[in-house]
Amino acid sequence: MAVTTEGAARASAGDVVKAYVALTKPRIIELLLVTTLPAMFLAAGGLPPLIPALATLFGGWMAAASANVFNCILDADIDEVMRRTRRRPMPRHQVGTVPATVFGVVLGVLSALILGFGANWLSAALAVLANAFYVFVYTMWLKRRTWQNIIWGGIAGCFPPLIGWTAVTNSVAWAPVIMFAIIFLWTPPHTWALSFRYKDDYAAAGVPMLPVVRSARQVAVQILVYTVLTVAVSLLLWPVTPTGPLYPIVAALAGAVMIWEAAQLLRRASAGLEGAALKAMRLFHWSNSYLAVLFLAIAVDPLIFGR
Repeated sequence: MAVTTEGAARASAGDVVKAYVALTKPRIIELLLVTTLPAMFLAAGGLPPLIPALATLFGGWMAAASANVFNCILDADIDEVMRRTRRRPMPRHQVGTVPATVFGVVLGVLSALILGFGANWLSAALAVLANAFYVFVYTMWLKRRTWQNIIWGGIAGCFPPLIGWTAVTNSVAWAPVIMFAIIFLWTPPHTWALSFRYKDDYAAAGVPMLPVVRSARQVAVQILVYTVLTVAVSLLLWPVTPTGPLYPIVAALAGAVMIWEAAQLLRRASAGLEGAALKAMRLFHWSNSYLAVLFLAIAVDPLIFGR
């Protein structure tokens, strides 16, 4: 694919490859895959079939990469303003809009074909729906219009457990729906904690993230409410599946830590602390660990106890 700017034209092949890889936001994709594979283990009651598992992981990676590429294209103006994102390929003009669009389309089509032929067409359809929701509902509609952007826009990131489950069973059940709900409720506190750090950037870019339009205490209250709901819903997976004893123990202990951290954030916000003193990034990092540990328990539990 041609790179349209003079600087990119002089770039080495390695630089061009790095730019295209950066468009896919690999670190975000890692988190999505962490919630896909455990759902497959749970659906299979142990190790899932190899070919559908590989097709789902690879196809899911390409689906998420496609959505992220379109997000980079559509948010180029925002990314150019924000410190956290101004070094992405689009603001730096390392990749042109047309080749980036072609790249995103190719990734999306290939992901659907890989999922469809390697797993099943229900999983492929869910991946296409998730992409469409992320691009058209979140990026193009909600993100710049309402502080509830991440609540409803975050739905796109909830699809991986559904895709993983259906790749094994070719059907939907309550277990993946609960995993969907866990991620849905987890996403706002996770994102709002990060948004505290980049509040000024979001304000400059005209993006009404909750910390931009509400006080720190009001945001912290919302974070605590969503955290409690996340933990409560996570515990529903035990009687619904049911799992062995490992999962509910991990869910309860990890959930208690998350609630404690959210409560401490509210305490600091209520005391009038702001900026670095608020320590919102502490909760952000804990939320990453919480989700990873929770879904690791979902994967390991059926290996030990069956389903």
